[in-house]
Amino acid sequence: MKRYCVRSTTFTTLHQLRQTATATVPARFRIDARIIKTGFDTDTCRSNFIVEELLRKGQVFAARKLFDEMPQKNTVSTNTMISGYVKSGDISSARELFDAMVDRTVVTWTILMGWYARNNQFDESFKLFREMCRSCTLPDHVTFATLLPGCNDEVPENAVSQVHAFAVKLGFDRNPFLTVCNVLVKSYCEIGRRDSACVVFEQIQEKDSVTFNTLITGYEKDGLYMEAIHLFVEMQQSGHKPSDFTFSGVLKAVVGLHDFVLGQQLHCLAVTTGFSRDVSVGNQILDFYSKHDRVLETRNLFNEMPELDFVSYNVVISSYSQAEQYEESLKLFREMQCMGFDRRNLPFATVLSIAANFSSLQMGRQVHCQAIVAMADSVPHVGNSLVDMYAKCEMFEEAELIFKRLSQQSTVSWTALISGYVQKGLHEAGLKLFTKMRGANLRADQSTFATVLRASASFASLLLGKQLHAFIIRSGNSENVFSGCGLVDMYAKSGSIKDAVQVFEEMPDRNAVCWNALISAYADNGDGEAAIGAFTNMIHSGLQPDPVSVLGVLTACSHCGFVEQGTEYFQAMSRIYGMTPKRKHYACMLDLLVRNGRFAEAEKLMGEMPFEPDEIMWSSVLNACRIHKNQGLAERAADQLFGMEKLRDAAAYKSMSNIYAAAGEWESVSHVMKAMRERGIKKVPAYSWVEVNLKIHVFSSNDKTHPKGDEIVRKINELTAEIEREGYKPDTSWVAQDIDEQMKIESLKFHSERLAVAFALISTPEGCPIVVMKNLRACRDCHAAIKLISKIVKREITIRDSRRFHHFRDGICSCGDYW
Repeated sequence: MKRYCVRSTTFTTLHQLRQTATATVPARFRIDARIIKTGFDTDTCRSNFIVEELLRKGQVFAARKLFDEMPQKNTVSTNTMISGYVKSGDISSARELFDAMVDRTVVTWTILMGWYARNNQFDESFKLFREMCRSCTLPDHVTFATLLPGCNDEVPENAVSQVHAFAVKLGFDRNPFLTVCNVLVKSYCEIGRRDSACVVFEQIQEKDSVTFNTLITGYEKDGLYMEAIHLFVEMQQSGHKPSDFTFSGVLKAVVGLHDFVLGQQLHCLAVTTGFSRDVSVGNQILDFYSKHDRVLETRNLFNEMPELDFVSYNVVISSYSQAEQYEESLKLFREMQCMGFDRRNLPFATVLSIAANFSSLQMGRQVHCQAIVAMADSVPHVGNSLVDMYAKCEMFEEAELIFKRLSQQSTVSWTALISGYVQKGLHEAGLKLFTKMRGANLRADQSTFATVLRASASFASLLLGKQLHAFIIRSGNSENVFSGCGLVDMYAKSGSIKDAVQVFEEMPDRNAVCWNALISAYADNGDGEAAIGAFTNMIHSGLQPDPVSVLGVLTACSHCGFVEQGTEYFQAMSRIYGMTPKRKHYACMLDLLVRNGRFAEAEKLMGEMPFEPDEIMWSSVLNACRIHKNQGLAERAADQLFGMEKLRDAAAYKSMSNIYAAAGEWESVSHVMKAMRERGIKKVPAYSWVEVNLKIHVFSSNDKTHPKGDEIVRKINELTAEIEREGYKPDTSWVAQDIDEQMKIESLKFHSERLAVAFALISTPEGCPIVVMKNLRACRDCHAAIKLISKIVKREITIRDSRRFHHFRDGICSCGDYW
């Protein structure tokens, strides 16, 4: 009995706060009986504390050794050891102990369920939940709060509904178990059952900030940005104070709405409530300004933040990259490397994208090496960026090698590889990879569809585009914004602006990206008034234009010669919309001016630009000088182009040689062509293609290899005779060769686009529209000839060259002869 008395004294001491001050003798005997029944032992209790302490220090092996040497173990001993294994990630050892247990408590089940739930093994976690219930162990509120939070769209809807029903049965769906209610709202949001989430939310009588935050986040993730904002207002009106999580969700919603003013108001609220000093809220405000292309405000806020973490640096580095301020981005990246952050958190993906944009293999390899040293190359998004970088640097073998070594070949990694091929013009290879991806039983996402639609658009194959459209509908992505925009772009670039507009009008929700696609579609097809109309309608719909919107309308003005309107839109960027014009906007504005012969204004604009004119800008000047016969400025532009370290192709040399040829300065032509050869630059051969009877037929200039070559020549001669009767006169200034006039005329007759048109005429039924693609700009002589051909054959003929569409009908072109 003496031994038992010692035990009873210990037990009483541990629970004396719960006991009455005067314990009777029978009570002590009852305590002794409880001790005997539960197997309580002071040595076991002491060992449990030591095991727990060893596990807290990470000494799992020592803890297990002590656990195995314990003469007596209880449920607490085993639960502690299982918890230690779970925290160290050794789930196999944890499961081994769990499976060997005879008497499991709700804590035992919950510990293991939590690991499977946190590691997205939901089938196993819900299986354990069912087994626990069958073993007559009832879950507590901690079990529900542990099982449900990690749910995502991989969890079957009925699984969450069944757990919800059980929670209701046990009374955990009401206060004081608000945690369970909040978790149910979150779980329904995560699995896409927003309706059920709203029902649970409305049934909670006493909500807290977490309740509101959970549904606000759910609305934001589903793209219901206005609903998120309205719920935030309701939260404020009900007296609940916002937290850092509140600001995170609401600011993301504001970014989705493209509402800059509302975002500034939230910034002010964060400042007045003191949350702007919280690093997570500060990072979200940084992201807001970054997403609105406010690089200056982003950097100023970054400099003012009292605390910075790796996310802060990542946002600003990404902001500079998006604004094409790559030097600033790389400078900040180098600074970040010296800040002592975990190197795995460095923005390798962003810097790799910069290398990809520059096609800088050297930079990309340096970043790759750093990622390997930091052991970040195995991080999925970094691996995907490596695939993208090598593909865009045309190192396709390396890209595919990294792709094969990825631990998980996800939809994102497949899309990165496909995108690399497509962006480098290897559209057929990209489409073949898409077929392989489908064979791997991976579902394409919105980015995949956008990429393959771009590949399809490059062929201008309306049939292929419609097949992809049908596939998108079957996959359930037809209402997706990105897929819809890709379809608008595909139909527009396939010459079917009617189908493009129809897709746009059928979109259930239209954001700025959708309107941008429509504006660009009209611009590419030379309908400037429709593009301006779409821009105006976008603003009337309540959406604010972004830099892409303005670029689209500037392109339309450039294609149609709307100088005054284009100037107004360009100036409105900073004056009205608060945007900083980027290089592309300046290039478009410059092209608009020089094509109208307003060279003085163009030179003034180049002098005011915050960067030096690049190849695209000087090429625009050179081409315009050829049209307006401004040889002096042409020579200056050519000098700038010829002095550049790297040129995309021989277009500059070819344009300058054509200018000299038109002036009859054949010696200067020879000098230019000699300089081109010495530099090792080769002229890109012109070719055109047309789809007839489900097959693509490709033609080059003076091509005589086609099986129907003789028929094509006869058709061209026949058409030439007819258009000459209509007043056609060959413009031989487009032949930069010192040959006699008749040979120049013969050369013009057999340009690639005329061969394609002639073939289509002899191979398709009368009245059938014809769509021809060309990899370079169409020459003015072919433009004049095809106008008259469309009148003679009474067909609509569409030519898409490297710049725009020309829709010929009844002797008139959609460009109005301005191109």
